[in-house]
Amino acid sequence: MPFPQNFLDELLARSDIVDIVGSYVSLTPKGGSYWGCCPFHNEKTPSFHVLPDKQFYHCFGCKKGGGVVNFVMEMEGLTYPDAIRFLAKRANLPVPEESSDGTEKLRSRMLALNRDAARYYYSVLQSQEGAAVQAYLDKRRIRRGIAVRFGMGAAPDSWDALLTAMTHKGYTKQELISAGLAVNGKNGRLYDKFRNRLMLPVIDVRGDVVGFGSRVLDKSEPKYMNTPETLTYSKRRILYGMNLAKKSKRSNIILCEGNLDVVTLHQAGFDNAVASMGTALTQEQLRLLSRYTKELVLCYDNDNAGQQATRRALELLNNSEFSVKVLQLPRRLVDGEYIKQDADDFIKLQGPAAFERLLTGSENGVEFRLDQIAGKYDLTDDTQRIAYAQEVSEELAKLENAVEREVYTTRAAQAAGLTPEAMRLEVERTLRRKLGKERKALRRRELNPAVSVQPQERGIRYTNVRSAMAEEGVLFCLMKNPDSYPQVSSRVSEQDFVTDINRQLYLALSQRLEQGQTVEMIDLSSQLSPELMGRISAIMATAPSQRCDEQTLGDYIARLIEHRSVKTEREVAQMDDNDLGEYVKQLAAKKNRRS
Repeated sequence: MPFPQNFLDELLARSDIVDIVGSYVSLTPKGGSYWGCCPFHNEKTPSFHVLPDKQFYHCFGCKKGGGVVNFVMEMEGLTYPDAIRFLAKRANLPVPEESSDGTEKLRSRMLALNRDAARYYYSVLQSQEGAAVQAYLDKRRIRRGIAVRFGMGAAPDSWDALLTAMTHKGYTKQELISAGLAVNGKNGRLYDKFRNRLMLPVIDVRGDVVGFGSRVLDKSEPKYMNTPETLTYSKRRILYGMNLAKKSKRSNIILCEGNLDVVTLHQAGFDNAVASMGTALTQEQLRLLSRYTKELVLCYDNDNAGQQATRRALELLNNSEFSVKVLQLPRRLVDGEYIKQDADDFIKLQGPAAFERLLTGSENGVEFRLDQIAGKYDLTDDTQRIAYAQEVSEELAKLENAVEREVYTTRAAQAAGLTPEAMRLEVERTLRRKLGKERKALRRRELNPAVSVQPQERGIRYTNVRSAMAEEGVLFCLMKNPDSYPQVSSRVSEQDFVTDINRQLYLALSQRLEQGQTVEMIDLSSQLSPELMGRISAIMATAPSQRCDEQTLGDYIARLIEHRSVKTEREVAQMDDNDLGEYVKQLAAKKNRRS
């Protein structure tokens, strides 16, 4: 039976290709990717390429490639369903068709245990035993109603209080260990993982308690402690507060650093706030966010760590489907010194109205990056102004939207005290240089097709390299930006693909996109042959341009349309004298139009 899409999404989220490939191949990071010697053929110089952001691999030697499922199929000699089961077992994820095995039962059991543990911690908070935690909440000005909404609780100052309570309910010690609620001591004794802490249940979008966050009440370490990775809890895939934020009437979602920032914001009326679980923003979390919004506001702390987290998030979100803004919290003056401030601090000191004003006036990701660059230079010094203009132009050249480039070019000029014309010339020069490099790369590929364009298999040679390059560009854009499919389908048909292998790929992608399905590598693995998977991974790894804006895609489409009237050698050989003469006239007319 076909595997459900939600199961495949979760499996993909738990099966990082770098981790899995790295268990078979020694990988070395280089730039934003990883390299190693190919496990599928003998080689001394690494040509095996793994891209973590796209979750696929490609070997430039033997031309094999695909997603994590294809890798397991090749390495273990498995069919697609068996490779799925292999990865699911590795990720402790039950396969839907095999829900009768112990894994699903164990997961259900752990969810029930987490729920009962949350109820226990909640009951402790309501008792005299939880007085210290309640005093801490009062000190943080967290009202009882909001504490109830988030299901807050208290872990008593005891070695085995939860252990005793849960075993009395029928849970085994091994189940408590598996759920990350109990740990084995050096003396072999089992004890509670969480003791004398504020407990914050982590609830997923389905309403299940999948784990816990916690905070110590004093200055002891660790200050924050979360559930370890378990069958129910993966920090890369969960956002604290998402179960509540998904119901918000606000159009955007605010991303914070800390769980208590989220609590304070919800209490102040900003019920669209969430936080990652002690880790940087991940692709898995972005996929979760995309179900509920296309507008994100980054509201990290205003210290160096928070600024770095903002920059990393913006890199991840660059040219994504999200509209992104950055809310810059001002530093606070205390005893003549400016100190960091988080959302919790700001709300309590300045109030919700002041935060709303900041939220309304928050800058977008481009503005944030420009401010960061400006902060590096003394813009009263001519030499540094020149260096600033050069760095800014590199940043603005990355923008695919021409109007956006123009707007921020003017702002950058004003910041540096330069004329907009001078700044515009610098940006245009940088953009031309960038596009020139891409065109040269494309030209080199066209001039040397045997090395960089032609598939290795003799039976699928490109007969028209220029057209094949355009075909690859269209396929790359569809994979990188599936929303571009209407632009493609309105002007291009499968008959416009003169290369058989590319035509097959286009048909496969268009069928999925027509049906509203995804084109992730894990989905394509069940549909495409190893040959086709190798080809699509090669296209993604060696695309002549990493840009797929409307203009670039339009150029690819125009090049395909241009070749509609071009006949193959076989078709020309079958023409009679009249048809051949007419065809020669058409080609001559086309050549004259170009010149």
